[in-house]
Amino acid sequence: MAKWGEGDPRWIVEQRADATNVNNWHWTERDASNWSSEKLKTLFLAVRAENADGVCEVTEVSKLDGEASINNRKGKLIFFYEWNIKLAWTGTSSSGVKYKGYVEIPNLSDENDVDEVEITVSLAKDEPDTTLLALMKQEGVKQIVSALRTYVSTLKTEFTQGMILPTVNGEQSDPAPCPIRKAEERKMVQAFTHSPAVVEADKGGKFQLLDGTVTGEFTELISEKQIAMKWRFKSWPEGHFAMITLTFADKFGETEVHLEGRGIPASEEERTKEGWQRYYFEGIKQTFGYGARLF
Repeated sequence: MAKWGEGDPRWIVEQRADATNVNNWHWTERDASNWSSEKLKTLFLAVRAENADGVCEVTEVSKLDGEASINNRKGKLIFFYEWNIKLAWTGTSSSGVKYKGYVEIPNLSDENDVDEVEITVSLAKDEPDTTLLALMKQEGVKQIVSALRTYVSTLKTEFTQGMILPTVNGEQSDPAPCPIRKAEERKMVQAFTHSPAVVEADKGGKFQLLDGTVTGEFTELISEKQIAMKWRFKSWPEGHFAMITLTFADKFGETEVHLEGRGIPASEEERTKEGWQRYYFEGIKQTFGYGARLF
């Protein structure tokens, strides 16, 4: 582990891929749970398999537990969904005899491809054997898989309309006029520090955090890549600033953050590290729901 003031003093923070965007100053999150529930019910209730032995059809969505959401992080949409589903189906033989059964889908989630989703088809208790069970296990399951594919595809197209604004010359349009953007920046900082903040997020802009305990000035702001700043505790010698640089990089669907601090008084290294851990990384984790690790 690199130490402050020795060699290359870096901290690394790894964030979940399903997290809300914190590297941009803006993020968009949309709850898709209610929409997903209605969409899945509509798709499942349309499942109907038929052959010479009779007809099988889904008649009820008896269990639909879970949630779904979409995040826009740095212009990239990240989908999260996790569902535990139970369906009721009815089979009617060519002679008119009716049978009842169930379909269970315990692991529909963004972590699994639709082809990997477990689908179990069974007859209800005390129902006699019937060739319609095989029909439901084969043709019925094919239609259920098709319904799942349609759900995922529609979630990623129809439901996401408006989450990423049109681009100009290949670059994403600014999601809000400047005054609104600046208000958002300040609100975000106040949210994870739990205290009033002054933030002028421009090169040369000043900031004041934690009731004036921390002050400084931004020396470099490169969207999605780097934040550099002059940074100091109020208790440090007058006019003494450390140089703090945050560098962001995408690594396998996660964001790696390198934090480098130079010029920190030797007696303040541990306090500074603890402060960043507590008020920044832990504050962000608790406020926005990130899983973060600091090395």
